Amino acid sequence: MRTLILAVLGLCFAIGNGGIQALPQDAAAAQQPTPTDKTSPSYDMKAQAVYDLQDLQKKFVSLADAIPSAKYTWRPADGARSVSEVFLHISAANYNIPTMLGAPPNPSTTEKDFEKSTTDKAKIIEQLNQSFVFAISTVQHMSNGDFAKPEKKLGPDANDGDVVYLLVTHAHEHLGQSIAYARMNGVVPPWSIKAQKKNAGQTQE
Repeated sequence: MRTLILAVLGLCFAIGNGGIQALPQDAAAAQQPTPTDKTSPSYDMKAQAVYDLQDLQKKFVSLADAIPSAKYTWRPADGARSVSEVFLHISAANYNIPTMLGAPPNPSTTEKDFEKSTTDKAKIIEQLNQSFVFAISTVQHMSNGDFAKPEKKLGPDANDGDVVYLLVTHAHEHLGQSIAYARMNGVVPPWSIKAQKKNAGQTQE
């Protein structure tokens, strides 16, 4: 114990007399302000978000069209959303999430039972298309400065860019779910079929 105390006292003495000089220099360097980064951003969130949403619209609609009407009431287990409910869920989110950006709410999608409102395939595909058009238009009408607008209700450092990020990632999450539903019912996503045919053609060449 005495040896440990002496060692600590020796270390303190060395520091106090400049025996370990790197520590004050490192501390001073850490306190220096970070130089302002004046380079242009390497990622255009507005353009990328619009591109992602347009691609998501194509995939959701083509998948909804490929799934037979008879399978729209299928669900993987009790308590899980059915095929039609997943598509209506994403339609509602495409309207409801943009309201955090100031977009007007859609009265029908705010209803509690909207996801169960229909199993009609044509009506659901129409809802998907209209909701994505609305979401894409909302992002397109934002200025670059709008992305930095604070959204304190989401967190102390949150901004409208985070809302757009949520809009896109939410759609991607449920696209994955929809693909799994389709596969479990023997439906191959149309874009996968297209890619397979393209790859087969290149192999033959």
